[in-house]
Amino acid sequence: MRFIPKQEKFYDLFEELINKIEEGGKVFLCMVEQYEYPLPKITKLKELEHEADVITHRTYEKMHKSFLTPLDREDIYALVNKMDSILDMIEASAARMSLYKVKKPTKVIIDQAKILNEAISKVKLIVYAMRDMKNSKMIIDACVEINTLENEGDIVLRTAMVDLFEHEKDAIELIKWKEIFERIEEALDVCEDVSNIVEGIVLKHA
Repeated sequence: MRFIPKQEKFYDLFEELINKIEEGGKVFLCMVEQYEYPLPKITKLKELEHEADVITHRTYEKMHKSFLTPLDREDIYALVNKMDSILDMIEASAARMSLYKVKKPTKVIIDQAKILNEAISKVKLIVYAMRDMKNSKMIIDACVEINTLENEGDIVLRTAMVDLFEHEKDAIELIKWKEIFERIEEALDVCEDVSNIVEGIVLKHA
């Protein structure tokens, strides 16, 4: 029984990490919807990204020091590494908008941010549900929904790219917008990566 509290601590860390990611997603959406003063939100995202890194490394340390872990070590590593990458991509997207001096986000960016937040909410659902593998069906269903959202994001990105290459005559501006669009989509792709890892864990342990 003495090992149970130590094992539970891993789930505490997973949940702490996804809470930071969820907060970051909301800050990013708020930033692109109300873009008059983006700098404080960009600073906040940088703080959250650092806090997520700390949680990730605490998880690695605990994994190496623990005799028993609730999941295979490689699964724990893959899970927290990919989760941390979601916030990395969000922060990088916001930073590039500032670096490239974006005056006003396009509707595409706002749509991408909304889809990303939906996906993050599903990731939060499956991360919290992992404490009890009896939730396996709910987890698998949510993983399917994350895949659907990622496909929706792909459609938004492809449509945006077609429009960008048809109408943007300034090559530098085209490169800037293309990179921002792709970086946000990458955050959504990583949400799908997390869902794939969780789905694999569930199939292994349920």
